[in-house]
Amino acid sequence: MTTALDETHRPGNTTLLRGADLVATPWKNGGGVTREVAAFPPGAALDAFVWRVSVADVAQAGPFSRFEGIDRTLVLLSGAGMLLDETSAAGSIDTHALTRPLDIARFSGEAQIDARLVAGATRDFNLMVRRDTAVGDVDVLRGDTQCTLSADAVLLFCASGSVAVALSDAAGPLSLATDDTLWIDAPNALQCVVKGDGALLAISIRYTV
Repeated sequence: MTTALDETHRPGNTTLLRGADLVATPWKNGGGVTREVAAFPPGAALDAFVWRVSVADVAQAGPFSRFEGIDRTLVLLSGAGMLLDETSAAGSIDTHALTRPLDIARFSGEAQIDARLVAGATRDFNLMVRRDTAVGDVDVLRGDTQCTLSADAVLLFCASGSVAVALSDAAGPLSLATDDTLWIDAPNALQCVVKGDGALLAISIRYTV
């Protein structure tokens, strides 16, 4: 059974979210700021969302906050990168290296993660999904490409440059600049054509309850 959408997010709805409208919120530890791009249900608190997408500016090294029951995907957007040291219960350390733009790290929200910056501040994309209610995937689309979108929700986030996105059920292409997002509810084999010199992150969400 699919999780019910609210009144503003029904199957077939397409919402354009401009990066210029995102609001910066400082971290409690002062290590950076985060900007929520979208969440479901909209406006849900950190302990109540099914999924959440955000962009963070990381200014200094330090431990990640832990989120029980959450699966996380982190994508480097800009900066020299960072190394994420994940310490297991046995004390061993597995390092996720994000040293090139669009490098991806996947880990559980319960994990003990300590971040080291390679050379100065970074900007990162963050997907968090509550694992008992949904699963999420992130794919990178570069340059001119086309794909088929099928999921309970898809977000197309412009990670760099600019692109034009044409959907088979729309009148014309939509222009996305860096940090803009196109949120598509319940696309069913929707054809998507992307043109431009930029890069997109395609986030697919599937509800499991």
